[in-house]
Amino acid sequence: MDSLLLTLFISTLVLLPFRSSSNSNTVDFQVGVILDSNSTVGRIGESCISMALADFYSVHQDYKTRLLLHFRDSNQSVVDAAAAALDLLQHVRVDAIIGPQNSAQVNFVMNLGDRAQVPIVSFSATSPSLVPRAPFFVQTSQSDAFQVQAIASIIEAFKWNQVVVINEDTDYGHGIIPYLSNALKDVNARISYRSVVPKSASDDFISKELYKMMGMETRVFVVHASLSLGTRLFPKLNELGMNSPGYAWIVTSGLTDLFHSMDLEVVESMQGFLGVKPLVPNSRQLRSFSGRWIRTFLGQNPDSEVTEASIFGIWAYDTLWALAMAAESIGSTKPNMVKNNNSGISNAANPFALESSDTGPKLHDALLGTRFPGLAGEFKLVNGQLEQTPYQIVNFDGNNERLVATWRPYVENHNKGNNAYFPPKVKFRSIIWPGDSTVAPKGWQLPVNGKFLRVGVPQKPGFNEFLKVEIDPTTNAVQVSGYYKQVFESVMAALPYVVIPEYVAYPFFDANGSAVGNYNGLVYQVSQQEQFDAAIGDITITYERSMNVDFTMPFADGGVSCIVPVIHEDPNNGFKIFTLLSKRLWATAVVFYLANALAVWILGRRILANATEPPGQHPGMICYFPCFPGENISLFF
Repeated sequence: MDSLLLTLFISTLVLLPFRSSSNSNTVDFQVGVILDSNSTVGRIGESCISMALADFYSVHQDYKTRLLLHFRDSNQSVVDAAAAALDLLQHVRVDAIIGPQNSAQVNFVMNLGDRAQVPIVSFSATSPSLVPRAPFFVQTSQSDAFQVQAIASIIEAFKWNQVVVINEDTDYGHGIIPYLSNALKDVNARISYRSVVPKSASDDFISKELYKMMGMETRVFVVHASLSLGTRLFPKLNELGMNSPGYAWIVTSGLTDLFHSMDLEVVESMQGFLGVKPLVPNSRQLRSFSGRWIRTFLGQNPDSEVTEASIFGIWAYDTLWALAMAAESIGSTKPNMVKNNNSGISNAANPFALESSDTGPKLHDALLGTRFPGLAGEFKLVNGQLEQTPYQIVNFDGNNERLVATWRPYVENHNKGNNAYFPPKVKFRSIIWPGDSTVAPKGWQLPVNGKFLRVGVPQKPGFNEFLKVEIDPTTNAVQVSGYYKQVFESVMAALPYVVIPEYVAYPFFDANGSAVGNYNGLVYQVSQQEQFDAAIGDITITYERSMNVDFTMPFADGGVSCIVPVIHEDPNNGFKIFTLLSKRLWATAVVFYLANALAVWILGRRILANATEPPGQHPGMICYFPCFPGENISLFF
């Protein structure tokens, strides 16, 4: 009995400031809070909001405004969230709503907020697609579009080229995909497969999806799901051996932040995983809040697995403070509701008829301009959402999160224009990978049911230096050698993933020497993909063949060529003319020249026996005859 009286006395002292504040000198702002009371994030958010309200007005006792909270349970349902919002807007006539909790609920409720001109402020709905769609929606959390760059920095650091994405089939799960795909392209990576898992998927469905992914070459996985789906997914993949050496798992912020609220089985299945989450400064205020909050929360939820305040709880705390500051900044004008002529009165025929708030737009504008040092860092809204902050990359080791790297946003380079950025340089500390491995996974592995690349090779007589195909008479194995094979295997080795070729002979002649195949037949078999997946060899590219298959760029051309030595010419060489012919050819020309001249001279002497020329002129005439034969004849005759 004495303990009960003591508890009532303490409760009266705690509530005394709030009772005395609701007098004629203060203005009350009605604030609705819509959360999933049975979820971990909902319980954490409700506790942090209540503590934030008490802390704020204990520090600002002289404020003339007060926030009055009205909690509603959405029961993890979009319909119940919408019903709770309608009740708050129509009957309580709230000036603002904190929540709802997830993106699907916000996607509906924010339209009601637009109609009533009441700000909808969510600290836990992180889908990037929400902010641009409703002017009265405010996202006091980090958008999922911000963390994709941190994830891409992990992919880039370990030179992975392909990833498999497992996302929840909800607005929250789908919202990140376009941004993640673009971020991966920036680091020369791509999504090789995307597994979309319904939030209420059965264990059999999850197992089938995991078996399908086990049969793929890619061994890098990014998981973006809610806590309820993640806690069922991770134990399953651990049972199938997908948390062993060679695998790499990356979880997004939503799951990373709630790691300390998961049970032992889930924690054990996440050993070696990497996670990203916003970097929260380790301030004195945060340490004081965390100590007080965990004692309060565990007192209210003794069976909870939570061991520390999550980032969602910290954002909820800062959201309440920002809303209280915005309410004080718009003055002490009594809030009221003005009827919207287009809406009318709510009735059965029009249950969504709402009155427009006169205070809502003012409170919304004041909230967007609110800045203060919060528990999560500087509270600043940019374009209706919390400003991007650095991200920490953690490694799950035991029950702890080891910080292995810190990613920071791009820094604008003013010296090179407004569009120039320095790429973030992330340095990683030692990481314990799945299976207690210290060796970074290479990102791919030949699956158990993997298929070989069937490569057709023409078996025919020809130039063995280019391609030689032989059949082992004992094992019937195809043995291939030659220049074409070396080029092909060099290309395969340069690929970022493994490709194992299986050479299959395509005979041009049978044992009797009869023709049974040709190049057109080989190309046709490749196009059908039944016997061959590809082909190598001296296959000429023709129009008809190129219509059925794709050819590589030619790297060898046939034909006749002439190879001559390079002679460096001297333009100042006066004897250059003598280098045009060889010495033997010059000597032959001189011999024929003299023989021709001597023959003409002998014949001339026989015809003109009485020639009067002196003997000294005869050698000159001999040299003159071959050059001017016509004149020589006239001269003799």
